[in-house]
Amino acid sequence: MTEWFASHDGIEQMFLLCALLGGTILILRLILTIAGIDGQDGDADAHASSEHGFQILTIHGISSFFAMFGVAGYTLYHNASLGMLIALAGAVVAGVAAVWIVQRIFLGMLRERSSGTVGLAEAVGSEGSVYLTVSKDGGRVQINFANRLREFEAVSADGAPIPTGTAIRVQSVSANTLVVAPIAR
Repeated sequence: MTEWFASHDGIEQMFLLCALLGGTILILRLILTIAGIDGQDGDADAHASSEHGFQILTIHGISSFFAMFGVAGYTLYHNASLGMLIALAGAVVAGVAAVWIVQRIFLGMLRERSSGTVGLAEAVGSEGSVYLTVSKDGGRVQINFANRLREFEAVSADGAPIPTGTAIRVQSVSANTLVVAPIAR
């Protein structure tokens, strides 16, 4: 292997080293990501930490640039026998294209990501029933919220007691407590 590597001139060796280093890091990151131990929680390289979802100066961006820079540069210089400047220019274009493609992939993945949490404010307008008598001091209601029957602390909107079993509608949310009013049926 060393003889084969030594048989190349300096520019070819540079392209091969870039391809080997960038490709190795990309493959290791892929394996770690699949295994679920990629360190994205609070990592400085976390793509989700960016306002735009992706930063070019990340391990993924840099390694994809070097991998494609090396492969394209070696191919253009060694196999296509193009000059050094054309091979370098083609390698830079290929590296930038790789970074752009990786950016598009991560932005697409971020659009598909969901935290799964539903804000309590989204319960406004939901209907349910009183579970434990609700008054100005509190009580409990059950509402069908986020496709589940859930129980919440609640207070009466007008302060009047609302007895158990009464149909209610959520009027607003105040400090993690639902403000409810009876529904006339």
